Amino acid sequence: MKNYKLPIINKRHFVPPLKGVKGMLIICFLLVLSGNISAQVYAGIDSTSIQIGEEIRYKMQVEADSTQIVIFPEGQTFSPLEVIESYKTDTTKSGNRFNLIKEYALTQFDSGSYTIPRQKVMIGDQVFLTDSLIVEVRDVLVDTTKQKMYEIKPLVDVDASFFNWRKYIWWIIIPILLIGLIAFLLLRRKKRKEAKENELPPYERAILALQRIDASHLLEQDSHKEYYSQLSDTARKYIDEEVYDHAMESTTDELIARLDEEIKTGALNLDKHTIEELKSVLKTADMAKFAKSKPDIGTAKADRNVIERVINETKNAIPEPTEEELLADEEYRKTVAEKKLRRKIIFGSLAGIGVIAITLTVFIIVKGYDVVKDSILGHPTKELAETEWISSAYGSPPVTISTPKVLIRNNFQLTEEQKQILKGNETFVYGSLIGNFYITLSTIQYNQKTEVDLNKVVEGVVGNFESQGAKNITVKDEEYETLAGAKGIKVFGSLEVTNTVTKKEQKSDYLMLNFGESGGFQQIMVVYDKEDRYAKDIAQRIINSVELKNAK
Repeated sequence: MKNYKLPIINKRHFVPPLKGVKGMLIICFLLVLSGNISAQVYAGIDSTSIQIGEEIRYKMQVEADSTQIVIFPEGQTFSPLEVIESYKTDTTKSGNRFNLIKEYALTQFDSGSYTIPRQKVMIGDQVFLTDSLIVEVRDVLVDTTKQKMYEIKPLVDVDASFFNWRKYIWWIIIPILLIGLIAFLLLRRKKRKEAKENELPPYERAILALQRIDASHLLEQDSHKEYYSQLSDTARKYIDEEVYDHAMESTTDELIARLDEEIKTGALNLDKHTIEELKSVLKTADMAKFAKSKPDIGTAKADRNVIERVINETKNAIPEPTEEELLADEEYRKTVAEKKLRRKIIFGSLAGIGVIAITLTVFIIVKGYDVVKDSILGHPTKELAETEWISSAYGSPPVTISTPKVLIRNNFQLTEEQKQILKGNETFVYGSLIGNFYITLSTIQYNQKTEVDLNKVVEGVVGNFESQGAKNITVKDEEYETLAGAKGIKVFGSLEVTNTVTKKEQKSDYLMLNFGESGGFQQIMVVYDKEDRYAKDIAQRIINSVELKNAK
């Protein structure tokens, strides 16, 4: 393994401009403190030439003070080589210093010469960069003259290892909904038809029932029991509604006895012979229903005519209702109509709730609970994502950016000392650091052309956030270039801040772009709630839209 010893890098802490003797003392103290911190970094690989797909070990060794925090690179920072595995850090202690060894397994599946880029190691507040390394990836040589060739195998159908229910969910739900809708319409039509018939007077309903018996052809089908059951029920229902309200549950003898009493009291002006005919038909019906008797077709049709004659004569024998009876009957019909209306409202409401519940269930299965909930109840960040975005230029030199809402100018008065250095300082914001989403854009112009050290800006990120009440701040940075070619530094990480209203800790992530274009300084920062499932995409969209008009 080849080792590369890197020079010790001393860096100064970035602090905001300080005035007076006190500020100079603090700066000198930080310079002396940072100058006393030292560390050593070694890096190397176990081979500079591999075959396609072969593993190569990249080893980093750090010697640092026991009080220093060491952060090794993570993710695909070794591109164009691919990281197969990042092994755990091996740590040994010697006196008051630590020796840390970190290894990575790398590979590449295309032949060629590749350069492993310089890797960044953070030790305390210092940044160490390793040397870039060249790796040769060779093709695997195959002797086709010795390799036996085979025919291409045909395609073979393979059963799926699992059932992809999401793919077929609509094919299941839609037919079920259609079948349910058809059944609902048919049942509703039947109920409406029955309700319409029930609105008819008892006499008309009885005659309609007899016509249905004629059209049913039950006698031709040898269904005497069903024929006489319908015939008997038709007569009993009519008598139950017009003469005796217990006719349906009474026996034949009890019903005939009651009709005789009605005739004797004068409540029913009906001939005795008609009563005897009705009694004969009802007895025949009882025999057909309970003793499986089967009268001939001629007798059955004659019994049908008897029932119709009994109904007609009974209708004529019933006295005309008095005015009080008519009013009572009208009141009764109103009560019944109100009950039916309430029943319809209840069933209609239940049906509507059922349809809504089924629809919500389908959308939850397909889209997910959170998406459906946010679509119905609303979500502040989701509304930002779906609103019409605004592209505008802010500050001088102008920074173009797309945001969900217009950024508001934050008035900032320069001190006399700052006016001697700065030509202008403009800041535009949306939201606040303790909210779900916070955007700030700042531009600074100097009176004289000044080269801004962006590395110092990175070092000052922690202090800047801490001054606003944040804590547990992590900082990562990388070089950044816009589509138009403006180069800067991208800083990102996480922080915690206490919400002054709820008094709860809020974990947030942040993205920050820093540029030193046109002899000035430009900074764009987005801070968002870590738990917000929409905020990350919005923040990335904002950062990707940033452009400097004067960038060449």
